[in-house]
Amino acid sequence: MRVTVLAGGFGGARMAHGFALLGDEVDLSVIVNTGDDLELHCLNISPDLDTVLYTLAGLANEETGWGVRDETWSAATQLERYGEPTWFRLGDRDLATHIYRTARLRDGTRLTDVMQQLVHVLGVRAALLPMTDDPVRTKVRTDEGWLDFQDYFVRRHHADSVREIRFDGVEKARPTHKVLAALASADLVVIAPSNPFVSVAPILALPGLLDALRESSNAPVIAVSPIVGGDALRGPAAQIMSSLGGEPTAAGVAWHYATRYPGLVDVLVIDNEEDEAQINEIAAAGIEPRTAAIVIPDEVSRRDLARELLSYLTGFTASG
Repeated sequence: MRVTVLAGGFGGARMAHGFALLGDEVDLSVIVNTGDDLELHCLNISPDLDTVLYTLAGLANEETGWGVRDETWSAATQLERYGEPTWFRLGDRDLATHIYRTARLRDGTRLTDVMQQLVHVLGVRAALLPMTDDPVRTKVRTDEGWLDFQDYFVRRHHADSVREIRFDGVEKARPTHKVLAALASADLVVIAPSNPFVSVAPILALPGLLDALRESSNAPVIAVSPIVGGDALRGPAAQIMSSLGGEPTAAGVAWHYATRYPGLVDVLVIDNEEDEAQINEIAAAGIEPRTAAIVIPDEVSRRDLARELLSYLTGFTASG
């Protein structure tokens, strides 16, 4: 079964991991947001790509949701001593990834190929695909003005109200041929429980990608809600939804996808304990609601959710 997941960092990594845990049952491709990428200490850093990479490689720090477990911090401590900014924490093992990536990019290697090399070295059995090899940078407008995404998210702890979001460079960027091929060949496309505004939206904003998703693939598109019980599983999705005028609920997620991307999402999966009462409102948005256990902190719950999403294909196949 060919599954393509659209992913940001934390939620995307866990959803992709669930499918990876199904082993040979699934041929997995993960298209990952690169709008969060940044340059720091003369290094190219791809936070979402690395979170997915470390999770699939079994290296992730599950407690923090970012970085590598059993990390050491000698380089960060010395940088701080030198007076360099350390608000974006880079552990020693994580730093090695950024050094490797930066060196390959400076040699002229495309980001897609760099990630393929990292996937091979770390033994990941999935295609880990940057959404584009072109530079795209997410900016958010707050009451303090426009901020780079990582300034807003990490340095300022996403405490500012977001008034507007833009993706600098997206008009000139293009999805890679591997991204388009993963969409065209998929039996199932899953929009992970990632932030719809700053993780999923940059991917869908790439010129040609939305059309490719709608026209080149006969696969159903299933989104998993990042909102459970009126709050985000992690990060600022609920507060961004609220500050932009939406309703921070699972039904609000449905209406966001239905109005922003009409006809794209076939099914929205919501939490079977907290949000079942919103089924009728989600159906009113023109999206089929399904319920499942979507809080997936461990391998068992991730694998179970992935298998349940695959089971939905039977109904789509039967209905043509």
